[in-house]
Amino acid sequence: SGHDLKISAGATGKLYAQIENGAPFEVFLSADSRTPKKLVEAQLAVAGSQFTYALGKLVLWSSMKDYVDAQGEVLKKNEFKHIAVANPNTAPYGVAAREVLDKLGLSANLSAKQVQGENISQTYDFVATGNAELGFVAWSQVQQAGQLKDGSVWQVPEDLYQAIQQDAVLLNKGKDKVAAQAFLDFLKTPAAQKLIADSGYGLPKRN
Repeated sequence: SGHDLKISAGATGKLYAQIENGAPFEVFLSADSRTPKKLVEAQLAVAGSQFTYALGKLVLWSSMKDYVDAQGEVLKKNEFKHIAVANPNTAPYGVAAREVLDKLGLSANLSAKQVQGENISQTYDFVATGNAELGFVAWSQVQQAGQLKDGSVWQVPEDLYQAIQQDAVLLNKGKDKVAAQAFLDFLKTPAAQKLIADSGYGLPKRN
């Protein structure tokens, strides 16, 4: 495109707070739909610019082979010491993980074993380093070309958590920036959508 992007990655809630405090961001790619909506309502983002670019997929993952079974029964057996979960106050994947444990009736039993990551990346690191035997992470983190890279995984059924609708929005600081609008336009193209799907995300239906 001829444009260069500078990326600042972090938990959705933390990035929201930075935008509120005047961070020089022009585009916001959120891991939920609620936070971009809040930015529009606070007049920090451009009304009408919000759209869904991807649908997140939650999985229960362990870096150990054959540790997590394909039905997630490992949770009910409760034989592990630690399970990593993203902070539900700042990370949408943490909200989804909490919903899963609630629906399975396991929240109370597992609360003392939970180690909380500030975001989904730190949650992944807890499991990858063995500080937690297993944890709820994003499918995009543990797959390559649609296949699990290593360890073992349970693909959490999507009826156990609300869809992780990930939305993008044009921030006020990017309102008159050609590169910002060009990037948002690119996200809607077939080429970008293929990249997103290949990276382990679901795609929104477009008219």
